[in-house]
Amino acid sequence: MALTSSQTRYLRGLAHPLKPVLLLGGKGVTAGVLKELDQALADHELIKVRLTGGDRTARAADLARLVESSRAEPVQTIGHIAVLYRRNDDKPQIALPR
Repeated sequence: MALTSSQTRYLRGLAHPLKPVLLLGGKGVTAGVLKELDQALADHELIKVRLTGGDRTARAADLARLVESSRAEPVQTIGHIAVLYRRNDDKPQIALPR
């Protein structure tokens, strides 16, 4: 499910006051991180992730692995912070604009 520009703008506004829920450490993407990411997306639908790492390409690769494994949509990336969204099919909490 690709987000439209209006949906992305709406989600960025909702994510602004949020604190990072998941911190990606020096070990990178591990099985434990993926499990926590899946649980956080199931609980909140919209989360912030703090990506630590040396350079921009390493952070982009880690973010791509997180997005691919969790089936989430990247909403925004600024520096070391990324915002991810995945709709909860059972009990959706966020109503997206069309």
